[in-house]
Amino acid sequence: MKLQTNQIYSKKMKIEEILIIGAGPAGLTAAWEADKHGIKTTILEGDKVVGGISRTVERNGWKFDIGGHRFFTKVEEVYEIWDEILGEDDFLLRPRMSRIYYNKKFYDYPLKASNALLNLGIFEAIRCVISYFYVRIKPPKDQSNFENWVAARFGWRLYNIFFKTYTEKVWGIDAKDIGADWAAQRIKNLSLLKAILDSLKLNKSGEIITTLINEFKYPKFGPGMMWETASKKLIDKGHNIYFNCRVSEIIKEDDIYKVTTKNGESFYAKNILSSMPLAHLPSTIKPEPNQEVNKSGSDLAFRDFLSVALVIDEKNAFPDNWIYIHEPDVEVGRVQNYGSWSPYMVKEGKTCLGLEYFVNIGDRLWTMEDEELIKLAKKELEKLSLINKDSVYEGYVVRMPKAYPVYDLNYSENVNNISEWINQDHPNIFPIGRNGMHRYNNQDHSMMTAVKSVRNIILNEKNDIWTINVEEDYHEEASTGRTAPIQKS
Repeated sequence: MKLQTNQIYSKKMKIEEILIIGAGPAGLTAAWEADKHGIKTTILEGDKVVGGISRTVERNGWKFDIGGHRFFTKVEEVYEIWDEILGEDDFLLRPRMSRIYYNKKFYDYPLKASNALLNLGIFEAIRCVISYFYVRIKPPKDQSNFENWVAARFGWRLYNIFFKTYTEKVWGIDAKDIGADWAAQRIKNLSLLKAILDSLKLNKSGEIITTLINEFKYPKFGPGMMWETASKKLIDKGHNIYFNCRVSEIIKEDDIYKVTTKNGESFYAKNILSSMPLAHLPSTIKPEPNQEVNKSGSDLAFRDFLSVALVIDEKNAFPDNWIYIHEPDVEVGRVQNYGSWSPYMVKEGKTCLGLEYFVNIGDRLWTMEDEELIKLAKKELEKLSLINKDSVYEGYVVRMPKAYPVYDLNYSENVNNISEWINQDHPNIFPIGRNGMHRYNNQDHSMMTAVKSVRNIILNEKNDIWTINVEEDYHEEASTGRTAPIQKS
């Protein structure tokens, strides 16, 4: 399928230097960076609001943080961007508090030796330590899956208590079918020994373990405040953001792309920064790739998410930002207390608890009526003794599709196939962000993929965005800068 050459180069037709797909943290950060180099962008957002999963949802004056977003990073440049967008008075410094609920007891997270001993009991604690030293001597041979990777670092007993049940709730599949990359990315630098040393103040390395931070910055009206403010400032600077413009087709002709949305609008661009799901690119771009690349796109999976928010009296709530629920006989995976994130998100004397359910679109929970979901959430909180019976004033349901890219055992090969095709056939299309790269990135990681990609375009830098990892220094290559991630075993 080709465009008419005279149509592409019509003097009346605006050709964007940079067109951005998606107005989440990655897309808006890309525009923010482009503006610093004098480039105005056009952003196409499929939804009616900005922020993606980092939005703040408001219902009847209550504000909900979908997924929970701690504003913490080891990358100073990310802090600088946050501070450019919001003023000092817009941030709160919040204490970090998370616990694990297991077997009707609360466990501090990160692990504290005294708390674990008290809750597990001396004999079970000894068994866990023995199990840990056993895997140090005889580790699992194949550590390419989540189960064996974590067991090798915590021992089998602690793995079964603190990782297996919760992880299988999140992903809806057996932990053996989840790639080790998920564990390596989310609990990097954390092991039983390091956690115990940290709890006993014996970790002298000075290493910052992201999982163990004690406080973080937080916009007082939730994470959406950051991206709503960014979008307003970008519009004031001359950038265009189009809402309800979900991209349906991208056609390449020579060095120009025609981008068509589902509502029939067309845009033209030299370069595209795409935070749309990487899985959708093979079927969206024309001419289509080969069958192998198309299959890789269709094989990439997502986990969807819904949150049930229940209003209760503030005095009856727990103090944590969230609690991980490791009980196998309830479906809820995690419970947030929005009032612990920010008092500006709740109303005086009351707070809101957000029960997080990890689902697939079309399954029983996703299709359940809101009232039934609210009843289920009440019942499960009462069963867990996290609230008193009949203490809920009101409830709300928020659904979020494609919240989490799934790290199954084949995801890395699929991502490689798509990335190599884009690199070869479409070097002016740059995947960025969580869904755009099919990587479970935090906000800061997503933001830096955008910053580095913009610099590749404007400054001709050779940043390899696929190796960006906020836990390490960023790497650069002298080649294409587009190398795909390699599965490590």
